[in-house]
Amino acid sequence: MAELTHPTIQNGWFREVSDTMWPGQAMSLRVEKILHHEKSLYQDVLVFKSTDYGNVLVLDNVIQATERDEFSYQEMITHLGLNSHPNPKKVLVIGGGDGGVLREIVKHESVEEAWLCDIDEAVIRVSKEYLPEMSASYAHPKVRVHIGDGFKFLNDFKNTFDVIITDSSDPEGPAESLFQKPYYQLLNEALTEKGVITTQGENVWLHLPVIKDFYKACKDVFPTVGYAYTVIPTYPSGSIGFMVCSKDPSVDVSKPLRKVSQEEEDKKYRYYSAKIHEASFILPNFAAKALKDL
Repeated sequence: MAELTHPTIQNGWFREVSDTMWPGQAMSLRVEKILHHEKSLYQDVLVFKSTDYGNVLVLDNVIQATERDEFSYQEMITHLGLNSHPNPKKVLVIGGGDGGVLREIVKHESVEEAWLCDIDEAVIRVSKEYLPEMSASYAHPKVRVHIGDGFKFLNDFKNTFDVIITDSSDPEGPAESLFQKPYYQLLNEALTEKGVITTQGENVWLHLPVIKDFYKACKDVFPTVGYAYTVIPTYPSGSIGFMVCSKDPSVDVSKPLRKVSQEEEDKKYRYYSAKIHEASFILPNFAAKALKDL
C-alpha cells in the first residue's frame, strides 16, 4: 500500500495556514507518520502522528485536537458551563465529534443524559480509532448520539436541555451560521429555565471584531453573558475563548455555582479548577475594553 500524503505536510512538517482567519502566521508540527486521510461528505479529515504532540486530528487543514493539549480546551468549554448551572441533568453538545466534551460532561454526577449532535459521522468514526482517550466516552451509558444538522436538531427540542455546548470549528463555511443571532435564539429556546450555553469563542489576538459581533448577538438573546479563555499551544496564537451565557439574570457565570473538593479536582481535572474558572474571565485590558460597553 502506498504511503499516505497530504498537501499540508511537506518535508516532514504539517503546516496550518489561513489567509482569512490568521493572516501572516502559521502553525507547524513535526510529523512522524500520516495515519488517516479521507474526504468526508463535509470536510477533509486528516490524522497524523506527531513527534511531540501525539496523534493530531485536522479538519479542513485546521488542527482540532492533539493528544498532548486537548484537555485544556475540552475541560474549559465543558466545566465553565456545567458549573454555572445549579443542577445540570440533560446536556447537549453540538459538534464535538472527537468525544472530548462528552468525556468531561459525564464526570458530573448530576448528568442523566449527555447528547451529541454532529453532522459528520467520519469525525466520530476516525476519533474512535485514533483518539481513544477522548472517544472512550462514546461507550458511556449516559451518552446518546445523533448524526445530523445542529439547527434541525435544536428545532425539534424546546425547553429540553440544561446546558448546551457548541464545540464548533471557526466561522468559515459550514460553521459560520453557529456564530450568528438566529443560532443563539434556537439555543435559548432549547434550554430549560436556568439554562446555560458555552460556545467556542475564537481568539482575542486575531478575531476581536468577530468576538464583538457575537458577544453583541448573545447579549440580545441572553440576560447574562461572559467571555472567558484558556491557553492551548496548538490553537492559533496559543489561546481560545468561550462565550458563556445563562438564561438566569441573577447568575454570575464567572463564579462557579458548584464546586468539588481539592482532592476531587485533582482527580477529575488536569486544567480546570474553581480558581481557573474565575480567573479565565479576567481578560487582558485591550480585550476587556473592547467588550465593555457592548
